[in-house]
Amino acid sequence: MLTSYFAVLGSPGAWRFLLPAFVARLPNAMLQLGVLLLVHWSTGSYGAAGVAAAAAAVAPALVGPRTGRLADRYGQTRVLVPQVVVHAAALGALLVLASAHASAVSLVIVSALAGATMPQVGAMVRARWAYVLGGSGRLDTAFALESITDELTFTLAPVLLVAISTGFSPVWALLVALVMVVAGTLVFAAVRKGAPEPMPVRVRSQHGVLRLRGVAVLAVAFVALGTVFGSLQVGITSYTAALGQAAAAGPIYASFSGASFVGGILYGVVNWRIGAPARLAVTLGLLSAATVALTLAGSIPLLYGGAAVAGFVIAPALITGYTLVEGLIPAEVRTEAFAWLNGSVGLGIALGAAVAGQLVDRFGEALAFFVPPVTTGLAALLVLAFLRSLRPGADRSRARELVTTA
Repeated sequence: MLTSYFAVLGSPGAWRFLLPAFVARLPNAMLQLGVLLLVHWSTGSYGAAGVAAAAAAVAPALVGPRTGRLADRYGQTRVLVPQVVVHAAALGALLVLASAHASAVSLVIVSALAGATMPQVGAMVRARWAYVLGGSGRLDTAFALESITDELTFTLAPVLLVAISTGFSPVWALLVALVMVVAGTLVFAAVRKGAPEPMPVRVRSQHGVLRLRGVAVLAVAFVALGTVFGSLQVGITSYTAALGQAAAAGPIYASFSGASFVGGILYGVVNWRIGAPARLAVTLGLLSAATVALTLAGSIPLLYGGAAVAGFVIAPALITGYTLVEGLIPAEVRTEAFAWLNGSVGLGIALGAAVAGQLVDRFGEALAFFVPPVTTGLAALLVLAFLRSLRPGADRSRARELVTTA
């Protein structure tokens, strides 16, 4: 079963860029929670901490695609090195301001800057896989590997962050993140093996890659997938607290992550005969059905089961989306497209958490679980409505007409 993964990992130069990329991506998974802990430690206000964390999460979703566009045009190294320098300065400034107990407004602004300048290493790794394996049957497996890596980072990062924060302080935790992101990014940028060649082009549209057929549909679907993560974080935390078993929240969410890990591994070894557009519609529909079970969960065991089923389905949906976008776009704008999808998940997480939080405050804890089935169900209908536009290669010639030499 693991033969396909060994084949992907055996690609020339793969380990040379994967290992530093993993180190660089851990701080990305630490940033939002780290900002939340840091600003609360500094100001004593959960309100200010929540706004700062949201700013740190939304900013990269808005700025990331522009960074990806620059990487496509000028090369990953020429973008990553100055970006990580600016990010280190912004995060360092945030640590200094928090230690000095500066105003909440200044902390929110600098948190947004730290988020906006976070190196888009995840999108660039996917662009390298597409460059190395594009056109082969191993790209699905490579993207499955990326999904597994994402789960690892988002599982390990909070553990590392909380351990350092409680043992020392949130300042030390984010200082460790700063060292990791600088070291990992610089080593990753220095590895040229597998890096796409710079493409001095631009998309003839003010909306960039989103103007290309099918990409906006995938971006909306990824926002819906992001709402699952955000709303479940709020729902599981609030519902377990209401049941008097707040300590169960972590293990329940871990069951979601663990099942996603397993789902991603299994998805990557299957030789699929169903087309990717249909697979995306099916996985979104299954995810909507799976998360309905959470709305009916009235006990801790049922929460475990519902979270595990939802997690098992969500990784295949994400992998399919990344595979689809690679087939829809010209190679010249690959990194920007992956950055749009990454950013869409980030926006969905923020949106899902915000909506679920409002529902919990106004109507009760169980209402948070109504967000995922609604958003993913609507996304499934959207994908079905635009199924023809998502066929890989079907409209790539027209897409190339929208790309011109810079």
